[in-house]
Amino acid sequence: MRIGQGFDVHAFGEGDHLVLGGIKIPFDKGFKAHSDGDVLIHAIIDALLGAVGLGDIGQHFPDTDSTYRGISSVRLLEHVLNLVAEKGYRVENIDSTIVAQAPKMSPYIAKMRECLAGVIGVPEGAVNVKATTTEKLGYTGRGEGIACYAVCLLVMK
Repeated sequence: MRIGQGFDVHAFGEGDHLVLGGIKIPFDKGFKAHSDGDVLIHAIIDALLGAVGLGDIGQHFPDTDSTYRGISSVRLLEHVLNLVAEKGYRVENIDSTIVAQAPKMSPYIAKMRECLAGVIGVPEGAVNVKATTTEKLGYTGRGEGIACYAVCLLVMK
C-alpha cells in the first residue's frame, strides 16, 4: 500500500466557466492557468505522483511547455494513471476537498465523482469530493481563487 497527498490552487481570471473534476461549471470567472486549471484534478495528480515517488505535476507537465497550454487535465490524469500502473499499483480510493467561497459546489459534486471514477477506473464510491468555504477568510474567502486538497490510497495490482 502507498498513500499520497496533493494540493493545488489557482487564482481567478477572465472567463465564463471553471473546470473542476473534469466538469464545466458556469461562473463569471475562469482560472489563470497554463492548462484548463482544474485544481481538483491537479491535487489528485500530485497525490498519485507522491504515492509512487514520482515528484509533482510541475515536473511532468511544466507550464513552460506549450504542449500543455489549454490541455484538459483529464488527459494529464490519464497519463499519470499509466505511470502509477507501470509502478505496479492501482487506485483504491481518493478523498478530496475543494476550498472555495464561490461558486456553490454541491450541484456539481455527483458529476465530478462520476467523471473522476470513470477516468480512474474505480467505482464512484471510491472517489470522494467534498467542498467547504473558509468563512470569507484568506484568499479563497476573498474570492481570489480556489484551492484543493487530495489524498489517495494505492494498492498493488
